[in-house]
Amino acid sequence: MLSSPCTPASSRTCSRILGLSLGTAALFAAGANMALLFPNWDVTYLLRGLIGKHAMLGTGLWGGGLMVLTALLSSGLALLGALICFVTSGAALKDGPFCMFDTSSFNQTQAWKYGYPFKDLHSRNYLYDRLLWNSVCLEPSTAVVWHVSLFSALLCISLLQLLLVVAHVINSLLGLFCSLCEK
Repeated sequence: MLSSPCTPASSRTCSRILGLSLGTAALFAAGANMALLFPNWDVTYLLRGLIGKHAMLGTGLWGGGLMVLTALLSSGLALLGALICFVTSGAALKDGPFCMFDTSSFNQTQAWKYGYPFKDLHSRNYLYDRLLWNSVCLEPSTAVVWHVSLFSALLCISLLQLLLVVAHVINSLLGLFCSLCEK
């Protein structure tokens, strides 16, 4: 008689490891999104409304954080939360940071405004051209580094969460089917 390779004990152990990993990743995602609200650890940007739309969406808080924490209750919700955080982080990296930049090159008069200076930059990709990092954004001074670092972290964390949730669903299904096979 052949014995089943699945055992309830191994399924429970795997579930514990996946649950702890998902919970830890959710806390890191929430922390990274909180940091995005305070460029250079300065609250004045948030108080003056000078935070980019991707950071203000708070997908690291509610998508990668709260929804993934509730994954321990509902895998579908966790998958959705991690996916939303992943897509938003990718869009944020594509658009670039929200910062004050000089628009005088466009209209020959010195004017500074807040916006997304890299969004419509078709000839160069700011992610690969580090010379642009310190020359375009005037305020906050480290806007590009802050933006790229934290949204890259959110992108990686949410990808990890997607993989962990899928593994959790597969483990749950194996646990269910293996328990049905037992005597």
